[in-house]
Amino acid sequence: MPYEPPPELATLSLAQIAELVESRKLPPLDSWSPADQGDSEMRIAADGRWFHQGGEIRRPAMVRAFASLLTRDPEGQHWLVTPVQKLSIAVEDAAFIAVDVRQDGDALAFRLNTDDLVIAGPDHPIHVRGDADNPAIYLSVRHGTEARLNRSTWAQLAEIALAGDGTSVSSQGQSFPLLPA
Repeated sequence: MPYEPPPELATLSLAQIAELVESRKLPPLDSWSPADQGDSEMRIAADGRWFHQGGEIRRPAMVRAFASLLTRDPEGQHWLVTPVQKLSIAVEDAAFIAVDVRQDGDALAFRLNTDDLVIAGPDHPIHVRGDADNPAIYLSVRHGTEARLNRSTWAQLAEIALAGDGTSVSSQGQSFPLLPA
């Protein structure tokens, strides 16, 4: 069955986005404890491109499949996890890139470079690194992984903040500052 990407965020209501998020069947990584560990010889570049043994993985379906197996441990190491194997993967910055955001009431919905949809809130907080001159904004995705907002998504989020108090955004009752502490 061919992959059908979700519609553009601007055409979806929050209820439709929540339904798409809920309907995505992801592997149960938390229940897998493979004994076999190794190196995947894979790397995710800071711009979100995936590489294997130096060559770029150009098939979006492959990237999407690998991304569904991605986790990050408390030490910051990313892993591709299957029921039988746990393979390290090098990640230059964040595993995902947030490429679009949409505000619907008190919710912010993000689209990632893998077509995943994430609604910011207590389970998916937004946080800032860097300094006031060079802030970097991240969204928690799943299993410890993060998405860095690209420039246009950062600008969209800044517009949302400027329509409010100018320094923060809120989603699902949670407030997120957009300036480094």
